[in-house]
Amino acid sequence: MNSSLCLTATAVAAVFALLAVTTTRFSPPPEYLDHRKTEYAVIHGGVGPESFAFDAGGGGPYTGVSDGRIIKWLPEERRWIDFAVTSPNRTGCEERENAEEGEERCGRALGLRFGGGGDLYIADAYRGLLRVGGDGGLATRIEIQREVLQGFDCIFTFANALDVDEASGHIYFTITSSQYPRRNFVSAVLSGDHSGKLMKYDPESKELNLLLDNLSFPNGVSLSKNSDFLLLAETTKCRILKYWLKTPKIGSYEVVAELPGFPDNIKPSPRGGFWVGIHSRRRGLSRVIMSWPWIGKGLVKLVPFNIERVYSCLGKWIGSGGVGIRVSEEGEILEVIEGKLLGGLKWKSISEVEEREDGVVWIGSIDTPFVANIKI
Repeated sequence: MNSSLCLTATAVAAVFALLAVTTTRFSPPPEYLDHRKTEYAVIHGGVGPESFAFDAGGGGPYTGVSDGRIIKWLPEERRWIDFAVTSPNRTGCEERENAEEGEERCGRALGLRFGGGGDLYIADAYRGLLRVGGDGGLATRIEIQREVLQGFDCIFTFANALDVDEASGHIYFTITSSQYPRRNFVSAVLSGDHSGKLMKYDPESKELNLLLDNLSFPNGVSLSKNSDFLLLAETTKCRILKYWLKTPKIGSYEVVAELPGFPDNIKPSPRGGFWVGIHSRRRGLSRVIMSWPWIGKGLVKLVPFNIERVYSCLGKWIGSGGVGIRVSEEGEILEVIEGKLLGGLKWKSISEVEEREDGVVWIGSIDTPFVANIKI
C-alpha cells in the first residue's frame, strides 16, 4: 500500500514537473514582447487550436480543434466558420467533454499548410496525410501506393506537423511516435520513446521516403525560404535540428538550438528567422526524468492510473508556462513572447506562433478555447 502511494505521488510530481512554470526567464533575454492588449478569437464547441494556415488570398487563419473540425476565421465578421472535417463519422464528435476519447473516430487535425494548387494539406494524428480543396468539406487521404506503404504503417499512428514545398510539391511531415497515439502523448514523452520519424512524400511520383529515424517526439517542421533546409523540433530533447535538403550537406543534420523548454511547432517569420512555440519549460524533476529515461518508462508501466488523465487534471491548476521565441537560422534567440503577459490570461502552453506580413502575430495552444493575436 505504501509503495503504491509512493509511486503515485512520484508520478504526480513527475507530470507536475513536466508542466511546471517558473518565473525564471531566458538568459539573456534579447527582447521581450510585452503585449497586454491582446485580442482573442473565441472558439465555440472545441479547444486546442494547435496550428494555423492561411490561403493564397491571405484568408484565415484556418486551424484544427479537438472535435475534429477545421475552422476558418472571418475577420470582418469576427467569427469562426466550419471549413472541413477529416472523418466522415461525426456522431457524438460535438460532445466536447468526450473529445479525447473520440479523437480516433472524429479525427484530430494538427499540421496544416496550403499548397501551390490551393488545396489544404493536413496532418491528422490518426488518419495520416489528407487534403481538401479550397471549398472545404470532407478531407480525403492522400493516396499512397500499397507497396510504398509497406513498412510505413506508422504514418497513421501519430502524424503531427507538415510543410509543403510549393515549387516541387514535396510534403515534409513528422511522425511523432510509431508506438504511441496522440492521446498517449504524455507517455511518449515520459518513456523517452524515440520511434519518431521525419518523412518526405512526392505526390507526383507517389514516392515515400524516410529522411530521419529514431527521433524523440519529432514535432514542428518548417522549410527555409529557399527550401535548402528545414528546421525540425525534437520535443523530448528540447532542441531544434537543421536538416539539409540541398548544398553539399544534403541528407545531413545538425543541432542548431538547445532550448530551456519543450518545443512544439515552427513557423518562419517575415522579418527573418523562425518562431518556435514552447509548450512548457524544462526544469527540476522533468530534467531528471529526461536524463534518466528508465524513470519515465517505469512510471508509464507501473502507475495504477491513466497518466494522461493526471496531466489533464493538473493542467487546470497550472498556468503561464507557454512561451514563443523567434530564433535565427543559426539558433540565436531574437525575441521572446511570454504567455503570462498575453492579456493577463494564464497560458499553460503555446503550440504555435504565426507572424504575418502586416505585423499581426497569431498564437495557438493545445489547451485554450480561443486563438490570440497581437500586433508587433
